[in-house]
Amino acid sequence: MNWQEIKKVAKEKLKPYCRVCPICNGVVCSGEVPGMGGVGTGSSFRSNIEALNKYKLNLSTIHEVREPDTTQELFNEKLSLPVMAAPITGTPYNMGGAITEDVYCEEVITGSIMAGTIGWTGDGADPLMYGSGIDAIKKNNGKGIPIIKPRAQDEIIRRIRLAEEAGAIAVGMDIDGAGLITMALKGQPVSPKSPKEIEEIVKSTNLPFILKGIMTLKEAEIAYELGVSAIVVSNHGGRILDHTPGVAEVLPEITDRLRGKIKIIADGGVRTGVDVLKLLALGADAVLIGRPVIIAVFGGGREGLRIYFENIKNELKQAMLLTGVKDVKNVSKNILRF
Repeated sequence: MNWQEIKKVAKEKLKPYCRVCPICNGVVCSGEVPGMGGVGTGSSFRSNIEALNKYKLNLSTIHEVREPDTTQELFNEKLSLPVMAAPITGTPYNMGGAITEDVYCEEVITGSIMAGTIGWTGDGADPLMYGSGIDAIKKNNGKGIPIIKPRAQDEIIRRIRLAEEAGAIAVGMDIDGAGLITMALKGQPVSPKSPKEIEEIVKSTNLPFILKGIMTLKEAEIAYELGVSAIVVSNHGGRILDHTPGVAEVLPEITDRLRGKIKIIADGGVRTGVDVLKLLALGADAVLIGRPVIIAVFGGGREGLRIYFENIKNELKQAMLLTGVKDVKNVSKNILRF
């Protein structure tokens, strides 16, 4: 099984929700929510791709680097590459249902472990969504990170307790899910959170707490001041608000101020190892990948995901070798041309 074969199988299973385009850039699927596209005009999805594409790499081959080190440590876990599977839910209505929610979660968690990294799981209107992720994490000795929607405080804390019981290595909230209409329609409203509410949630657990969906320096600084362990710079894959900037566009101003003070993870438009290196050069500690993970799992299950991550790692290594980068913990912005 190779990546092309995996994509071919996935294309049949995901039809018509995802065309598995040669270039996954949000053009064909604009406005297809539910589905795999970006909300409204699809501008926010496309902005993630365009923002990354604006950066070019300076080819460099006069240096001493021979064996680039792709390992990274995060939440006391040593990862073989600074890339993790993003939290995704909704296999029935976003992906066509050829794979059930519980099977999808288990394949993501297990496939990520096989690749030497960590899978994240999500939350949604159906209780099975969060529960499926928790079950998969529990089956794999806590090697996963569950992310909770910005629900009522007591509901969030109840789900944090489930994460603790599962032995999860960290837990978090995708605060950018605050505008999800589907949640409200199904009687599970979500909303923005005040600093006081976030502080209460952070203090409710000893697990590292992650705030996903940060797109401004101001909110990144608030998260840091409230004791959040890590932030994810993300516009929710362009699925929440139309006409937002791309992640690579806002990331530098956040990392320039907060790098080394709080873990910074970037999530948006990552497709290759070159994309990973660009975001590391912009100051991210690690990245999340979303849509290609879906394709990998639908096309080849846990083994498909392992193969995809292995490809990413090899691409990253080659890009590091050809830009003179010794290890992923110290990537200079000087390798970029923009």
